[in-house]
Amino acid sequence: MKTFSSRSHPNKKIQINVVTAWYGGAHYATYHAIRAIVEQQKLPWELRVTDVDELVESLTKQQKIVDIYKLLSGVTGGELYNRMLKSGWTWLHPLILWLDKLLFKLNYDAGVEFFAEYWRQQQPDLVISLLPLYNKGLWDSLQKGKPDTPLVTVCVDLADSPPGFYIEPETGNYIVCATEKAVEQATSLGVQPERIIKTSGLIINPRFYEPISGERRTERERLGLDPDCLTGIVLFGGFGSKAMLEIAKRLECFQQKLQLIFICGRNEQLAVTLRESQGLQKRFVTSFTQDIPYYMHLADFFIGKPGGISISEALAMKLPMIVQRNAATLINERYNIEWIQQKKVGLVINSFRNVDQAVEKFLQPENFAQYRANVAAVNNQAVFEIPEIVQNILTTNAQTTATELLQQR
Repeated sequence: MKTFSSRSHPNKKIQINVVTAWYGGAHYATYHAIRAIVEQQKLPWELRVTDVDELVESLTKQQKIVDIYKLLSGVTGGELYNRMLKSGWTWLHPLILWLDKLLFKLNYDAGVEFFAEYWRQQQPDLVISLLPLYNKGLWDSLQKGKPDTPLVTVCVDLADSPPGFYIEPETGNYIVCATEKAVEQATSLGVQPERIIKTSGLIINPRFYEPISGERRTERERLGLDPDCLTGIVLFGGFGSKAMLEIAKRLECFQQKLQLIFICGRNEQLAVTLRESQGLQKRFVTSFTQDIPYYMHLADFFIGKPGGISISEALAMKLPMIVQRNAATLINERYNIEWIQQKKVGLVINSFRNVDQAVEKFLQPENFAQYRANVAAVNNQAVFEIPEIVQNILTTNAQTTATELLQQR
């Protein structure tokens, strides 16, 4: 297993393809975080996005592959997934995951051939995959289209959900792991130790580490909030969730003891409903925004979906959290909740109908101070570790290729 810290980088221009999709917001959030650190450090990288949703839709129109989702529901898999998140129907996730795996199996050979030609045209120096499920096919396509190109799979969850999710031990993929749990999974599945890379956490945008301009009390007042009141931020990823309505309703009982900031993502109707239903308790509601660090800066704690990126952003902003775990929790997010409990950085409840009981604990100063101390002990610097990780892989790959060429002579 390798670990890295940030050091210098060469001046050679490097083309990197990042494979992502709109399944929730985590994959693109990670891509934007990588792009931000590239721009911030003026790295000699040229990043290109490979959006598999766009490619699948194109192939379906050309009748080169079969899209089960289009046949059954009339929408793409990504659209159905995001509708599931908006509606709070996460109990559908096992079915969607099963359909995803069936879809990949049916279209595997056609997909590998398509991507092989795609890599011949793109000619990347390195490919980063931010997606589960695709990684074996991506590896096989690279071997056909552009052999000797390193493929780096970055988990955007705190652990894998095997089999055949992020970790594909039969490939030569590097696997970037945010926790010891993910490292243990990769090791037990047979990934070579030199291809397992441990980071200090998940990759989040460097903006979450930058100081926020503006005094917090003043900024709260500017949003119509009490400058000194305990403030929670409610966030369910890029597409919001109807669960936010339940949370608003259950927390009205605290009245002036508590105020809330709701970030509804790309769910404008949810934002309208929350604004129209406001009672005595102060709240600020907004839809999709790029200013999550700013709003988290104004909050004292986080309530929401236990997505790896969301909870990592909250931790970077020093916010204890309240999350839900039950049978409807997304399969790939279940370990995230275990990790929260292990680190004692938040409270886990079985239903947001009980969110008032969790908030009551945060209203006890000694209790809340302990959670804040545990949060402060988490030090995730993953986004700053990425430049050297990539450079080390490229250097190792170049040395290996040169050695193999010499042996062939």
